Amino acid sequence: MHDEFLCHVTGYGTCGGRRIGVPLGTYRAPTLALALWWLRDRASWIAERLDPQPEAGHFPPGALAPVADTVPDVPAVLRAWCGDMAQQELVADELAAGRLVRIAASDDTTEYELLAESVDALRMQRTAAALFTPVA
Repeated sequence: MHDEFLCHVTGYGTCGGRRIGVPLGTYRAPTLALALWWLRDRASWIAERLDPQPEAGHFPPGALAPVADTVPDVPAVLRAWCGDMAQQELVADELAAGRLVRIAASDDTTEYELLAESVDALRMQRTAAALFTPVA
C-alpha cells in the first residue's frame, strides 16, 4: 500500500506561440483519502471560478454572460468527475497500485490538469534507475 501521495493542479495555455503551464496548487497528501479529497476540492474550486453561480451576491449585474453551446464545458466536466463515485474508486485503485493518475479537461484556450502519484512509487522508480544506470 502506498502511504503518501503528491498532487498537483496546473493550467496550461499558449503565450507567444508556446505552451505555458501555470501551477495552481500542490499538496503532499499523507493518505489516499486526503489525496482524493484534495483532487475533488481543487476540481470544484476550478469549476466554481470558471462558472460561478449567477445568484452569488458579489457579481455586479451583467458581469456574467453565457457561452455558446459549442464551447467545451470544463466546469461541467470537473463537477461530473467530482460526483462520479465509480471514477473516484478507479482513481483510488490506480493510486493504491502506485500508478500516476491524470484528470484533464480543456476548452478553446486552456487545459486544466490534476495529477496525483504515490511518493513511494516515485522513490522506487528513482532507486531502480540508480541501480541500473551504467557506469562509464
